[in-house]
Amino acid sequence: AGPSVLALGGWLKTAPCLTRGAEAFPGQHVGDLANPATVRTLEGVADHLRSVLAVRPSAIAHDLHPDFPSTRMAQAIAEREGLPAIAVQHHHAHIAAVAAEHGLTGPVLGVALDGVGLGSDGGVWGGELLRVDGAGFRRPGRFRPLPLPGGDRAAGEPWRMAAAALHALGRGEEVPARFGHRRAAEPVAAMLAKGVNVPATSSAGRLFDAAAGLLGLAEDNGYEGQAAMVLEARAAAFGPAEPVPEGYRMEAGELDLRPLLDHLAEETDPGRGAARFHATLAAAVAGWAAAGAGWEGLTRVALGGGCWANRLLAGAVRRHLLEAGMAVYEARELPPGDGGLAFGQAWVAQQQLQE
Repeated sequence: AGPSVLALGGWLKTAPCLTRGAEAFPGQHVGDLANPATVRTLEGVADHLRSVLAVRPSAIAHDLHPDFPSTRMAQAIAEREGLPAIAVQHHHAHIAAVAAEHGLTGPVLGVALDGVGLGSDGGVWGGELLRVDGAGFRRPGRFRPLPLPGGDRAAGEPWRMAAAALHALGRGEEVPARFGHRRAAEPVAAMLAKGVNVPATSSAGRLFDAAAGLLGLAEDNGYEGQAAMVLEARAAAFGPAEPVPEGYRMEAGELDLRPLLDHLAEETDPGRGAARFHATLAAAVAGWAAAGAGWEGLTRVALGGGCWANRLLAGAVRRHLLEAGMAVYEARELPPGDGGLAFGQAWVAQQQLQE
């Protein structure tokens, strides 16, 4: 129980959430805020929640990203009604949603695997270990970053992430030969070589894109997450596979999956490559999380972010962590991705108001 909070979510798969006492009421799925109609719908759903629940919130919560329409809406409502607007880092909210659903108090180690979210350092996050304790969090680990050629455009074109992986492996000269049928192949190779317009990202979603691109399974995302879904489907069809030997490294909290990408660049069977990608990533993430829990003196691990919709990955990581003696918490009633983001934002904001 705590002060009422209205949270407005992020950019994708948006659904607002309103708390009342010890209850949280997620609103209907609005979707991606890519046009004025969906933005207006979000505002209407939020107004409807407040009306039917007869609640005036004590604060409005939103994503840390300043350019999301949901952020601007939250700030406008807060200013109009004289309420605090509380920004919540994207992956903090993902882990908070799982903690709130399970009624966890005290610190928990979060494994946030996601497409993208603005980090508290201004970077592009998405593969993070977070120590979450109510309104606060700390980041003891991350995926080793890959360059993001062309910025956001890389999220729609997985071949660009494959090119980024080759560059990170010291194999950038292969980009024009592998992707010469793409008009932008040589400019992307040059962009990577010069370090121009290639922000770094620790995103797990972009790692999936790189793997799918290297295996020739997807060069374009016709819809969000397409390459990752194709990769999962091919892995499931292939069946169980062994992890790539020495397919990852850990150093000072950073999980480096370049050895796995190097293997995929040479793989001749896409189905086998997809299966070995999942097996290696699961072993790597579980080992990384167990190590992080040890550093932090924790035994509870919460899995949050859109990548946990992948049942192959989630199932394998869960097994590994349970075998390591960890207590594992996952999303149940709400999606692990952005559909449950507002719930996590509301919980963090409520904790902040009570500090």
